[in-house]
Amino acid sequence: MSIATHRVRRHDLALLWHQIRYEQLSFWRNPQSAFFTFVFPVVMITIFGALFGRVKAGSYFYGLSALQYYVPTIAAVSVLGACYSQLAIVLSMRRQNGILKRVRGTPLPAWAYFVGLLAHCVMVSVTDVALIVGVGAAFGVPLPTHWTAIAVALVLGAASFCALGVAVASLIRNSEAAPPVVQLILFPLVFISGTYLPIHSAMLNRISGALPVRPFNEALLGPFAQHTGFDWHNLGVLLAWGAAGAFVAVRRFRWNPRPE
Repeated sequence: MSIATHRVRRHDLALLWHQIRYEQLSFWRNPQSAFFTFVFPVVMITIFGALFGRVKAGSYFYGLSALQYYVPTIAAVSVLGACYSQLAIVLSMRRQNGILKRVRGTPLPAWAYFVGLLAHCVMVSVTDVALIVGVGAAFGVPLPTHWTAIAVALVLGAASFCALGVAVASLIRNSEAAPPVVQLILFPLVFISGTYLPIHSAMLNRISGALPVRPFNEALLGPFAQHTGFDWHNLGVLLAWGAAGAFVAVRRFRWNPRPE
């Protein structure tokens, strides 16, 4: 490796670190948004704990107790919120406000900008999941043992939903339309994928199994509650959706505001 190439790589890594730090500082400088990002999943799992904490293992929850089922599914939906919903809305707002156009005019490479966003989303997701696991443990849910499988599923899920978030942002015309478009896509998927209630319909399970949310639930449910390792099939579905989202994002993403 030549000295010039080495310097360029060090410069790019320094820019990447700056972008990650910028995203973190921007996030924490909006304390209300940060507060509710972390409080919402904690409140959800606390409510589920109060409602279903005494529900023992049974066939309805696939041989698990209610909270053994809900800890990984609420963890999954918190990752969706951080990596898909917020990212799509934030990018739409930044594009309309001209922030993305100004970023594009700086020496920051496009890849560093998006990797910085991904790293920030992963950090937020890990914090959310840790809080959810802690609340679950307070209600007596055993801690998982397959942490490597959980880490792989979390990182792959975060990357895939970030790619899908950027893809959806590339299709949204203005920031006012972003929240309803994002939620219209997400809410039906969350409900038919068994996030809040197990789905025992074979047809719905086949349909949702080909979409990204249920595979993410399943990829976390196994190592979290069923003492299994890597779920290669569902991880493969997640990877395919992430690749599809990245393809759309690369082809369609625009840095400049869309004309009205």
